Amino acid sequence: MNLFLTTEGELSWDFTMANYDAVWSFLVQIGLLFIFLMLGNILRRKIPLFRKILIPSALLGGALLLLVDFICKQIGFTLVNNRMMQVITYHCLAFGFAAMSLKTEKATHKTNKTQVLEFGALQGGTYMLQAFVGLGITIVLFLFTKHGDNIISYVCGLILPLAFGQGPGNALSWDINFTNTPAAMFSGNGSFGLSLASIGFVVASVIGVLYINVHQKRGDLKVRECITNNQNSEVEDSSNIEIPDNESVDKFTIQAGFVAIAYALSFGFMYLLGIISNFTNSIAWGFNFLWASLFAMLIKFVVKQLRKRKVMNRVYINNYQMDRISGFAFDIMIVAGVSAIEINDIRNYIVPIIILSVIGALITHLYIRKVSKECFKGFEHEFYLMSFGTLTGTASNGMILMKEVDPGLKTPTSSLYILSNFPAMVMIAPLLFLLGFAGKSLTNAIIACCIFFVLWLVYSIFLFRRKIFKKHYKDKPVVEWDDEKE
Repeated sequence: MNLFLTTEGELSWDFTMANYDAVWSFLVQIGLLFIFLMLGNILRRKIPLFRKILIPSALLGGALLLLVDFICKQIGFTLVNNRMMQVITYHCLAFGFAAMSLKTEKATHKTNKTQVLEFGALQGGTYMLQAFVGLGITIVLFLFTKHGDNIISYVCGLILPLAFGQGPGNALSWDINFTNTPAAMFSGNGSFGLSLASIGFVVASVIGVLYINVHQKRGDLKVRECITNNQNSEVEDSSNIEIPDNESVDKFTIQAGFVAIAYALSFGFMYLLGIISNFTNSIAWGFNFLWASLFAMLIKFVVKQLRKRKVMNRVYINNYQMDRISGFAFDIMIVAGVSAIEINDIRNYIVPIIILSVIGALITHLYIRKVSKECFKGFEHEFYLMSFGTLTGTASNGMILMKEVDPGLKTPTSSLYILSNFPAMVMIAPLLFLLGFAGKSLTNAIIACCIFFVLWLVYSIFLFRRKIFKKHYKDKPVVEWDDEKE
């Protein structure tokens, strides 16, 4: 930023294009995200095909921005700052997770504790399945290409569960971590992970819609009657202790403040981890979303205790507005993530991207379908759609697909998802903490692949225990849900 003295001897800013990077660059990039997000929404509204297959507006907007930027680069003009878009993607993931974790968990149905654990085990099992299959594929590809010119990294398949299961933010983060690890022999530069995550959104939408159409034609799937306009649309708490909208500080500002505090605390924690040792540093910065979630849960616990002890008399955390913050963060994350893809960085990885996407989609579909039929009778289709959408795209994809057949949320699927977050996090943790280990050598990657297989086997045995041990298993039969009893 250039400063100059006025005639009165005061310092003033020099507003010229020479200061574009310092003053305007960030706002211009943010403006591009909003403009193309709205253009994506227009495309979705005006083109029936996009509407029918439930492609997210953010994905369309990001793809359109990527295309426009590619055209601009051909004529010598760079529209998108890829580095800045990657930074936005990285931080929006954590903002979204923090806002989701701050919400008060209110189940709308009576849920079975066993099914809560089973939902967590399904998420853990799917991550492990995607991890060992993805890692196995790229280990084999590496062995075939290690003596050639275009070496395919042995560890890049481990990005599959991150891209499909957690979206662009974490896929980008670990793509860059592996790129910066010489032993991994990887040069994705963020674009490999972002490409897989973008394909995951398409997989969630297309296969989810095909599933609905196929099973409706077979006659075993019917749209449940909507008994309410919107069960989860409460803007205000029904009690009179909710902070009002017309306070001196806007209610939305308070919500954003809670999210900011959670992320600030997580930054401090990551900083401390970073200076303790090389190992703790390797697991610190790539899990910003996880630390943000944990500190958000801690804040929620503290607020709950303050309310219980009458130190805090009002309800400050508003679920509806936390939903809006997480929705905003994830929409921006998707547009930024897709537009940050650099075509040149993925040219050598087209083959593994295609193989991982096709096989990843297939195994995820088959596994979730089998578990849905085994553990969630009575609402297996709703459960499948929620799980498949979440484990290839995001929770928003899963919710959209599930609402296509259960618009009134009559089944307990959404409640199970809310309550299974903690057990799922515990069961997914081994994958997250083995990422850095796997990228250090081929031997480590093979060991990690074996561990993922064993964990998948353990989770699957738990899920299919009734069928495996049917002669000796003494637990009650599978709990079936019947909406006639609801």
